[in-house]
Amino acid sequence: MLRWPRRLRDYIQELQAEMRRVTWPNRKQVQATTAVVIAAVFAFAAYFAVVDLVFGRLITKIFNYFAR
Repeated sequence: MLRWPRRLRDYIQELQAEMRRVTWPNRKQVQATTAVVIAAVFAFAAYFAVVDLVFGRLITKIFNYFAR
């Protein structure tokens, strides 16, 4: 019944062993990928803003047409 302390210790040991095998990116790689992510976020935001504007105006015109 009290297996959880041993399981927890095994988990922590496996976690530490796995973290030693990780290849961490250097500062230049992190900066480059961060720049790509930020640019992609702004590009998607601009795209969705344009789509929202177009559909908003289209729906308004449709409502105005049927409201007459």
